Amino acid sequence: MTPADRRITELIDKWLTSIDLHLRYTELSDAAYARTQQWPKHDRPTRWVLEVARQKIVELKSQCETRQAMQDATFAESLELMAFLANLVGIQHIQRFIPLAEPPREDRISTTATVEAPALTRPISGRAAASGDEATREMPRLKVTPPAAPAPAPRKEPQKAAAPSAAPAKKAAAKAVEPTESAASSSAGPSDLKTKIIADAVRLLKWGKPWHELAELIGRIADRPPVPDIRKVLRAHKSDIEAAAGK
Repeated sequence: MTPADRRITELIDKWLTSIDLHLRYTELSDAAYARTQQWPKHDRPTRWVLEVARQKIVELKSQCETRQAMQDATFAESLELMAFLANLVGIQHIQRFIPLAEPPREDRISTTATVEAPALTRPISGRAAASGDEATREMPRLKVTPPAAPAPAPRKEPQKAAAPSAAPAKKAAAKAVEPTESAASSSAGPSDLKTKIIADAVRLLKWGKPWHELAELIGRIADRPPVPDIRKVLRAHKSDIEAAAGK
């Protein structure tokens, strides 16, 4: 086993340990999950994403073991080069990733708490404690704003006969311009995003990505809408995307 093979094997084992911890953390509440380890800023991964990640890691481990048995020393080195370049130039700044979870850094106390009891805003009185009644939360007090003093009525000045001006012509020109400006503002935005999402889906299908992973993969790209909105576009244009990708 070459040094590159040894480093890749250790990294894959570390990933598998991290995914197994994350799968156990899915039973925790958000507050308990946040205290489990010192996480970097990220979106909490779902069970479905964790299971897909574990499946891909197991497949990669099997390929590495096959290559090591064939004494292919360049395979592990190629993986290290790809990881280096992906972190350097390929991956953009995203929060949808699975942070590394390590057993030595785990907070054992936090992993046992699944639901937090809400704190009472005031202590239970002796009468309520004796009768067994539940204490209720104190409602916030409304701020009463005194009514504003009425503004003085404007003085009416005698109307003066004015010469005809160009005001009606200006109003008509403004009304004629308004529909054009509103149409221009409404045409920008959603159609461009829809075109980008369709192009991303065609490109990923040509790369061999399965259909059910397209929404998550496109959601990791910068300037893309949330995953539920991406799924709506993919469902509406599925036939066009598959035809363009040659599926």
